[in-house]
Amino acid sequence: MTVIFRAARPAEATLLGEIALRSKAYWGYDKDFMEACRAELTFAPQDVLDRRIVVAERQSKILGFYSIDGDPPEGELGNMWLDPANIGTGLGRKLWHHATQTAQAAGFKQLTIDAEPYAEGFYLAMGAERIGETPSGSVPGRVLPLMKVQLDIIRIEP
Repeated sequence: MTVIFRAARPAEATLLGEIALRSKAYWGYDKDFMEACRAELTFAPQDVLDRRIVVAERQSKILGFYSIDGDPPEGELGNMWLDPANIGTGLGRKLWHHATQTAQAAGFKQLTIDAEPYAEGFYLAMGAERIGETPSGSVPGRVLPLMKVQLDIIRIEP
């Protein structure tokens, strides 16, 4: 079945947050940790209007999404989440390539990523590099891998 990429709709804001939380929970975090992340992974309809959020869907079911935040030439891959049933299926790679193509077409030269630690290997395999650490927006004292992808030097597949 074909995956369709399209702009997220404001009415999908709650569903996007649910997907992000399920995706984060996939890595085995406990209930208290997940509750600490809830606010950061919750979207309002206005967020969908204000941000470049793109969903991947098949047969009208949202499988995952990403957001490109900021203004060219430097921005951020603000979100990239897959419903857990789709982790390991190759959809993450398709979502990544769509995100980088979209960002490049919008004039971005580089994106930073405050990466989920368990996803760092994925981003490295996709051509991003670790450039440091950044504080978690959800858990005081926790740091995340800070990554960067140079869109003008990575190979962007169709």
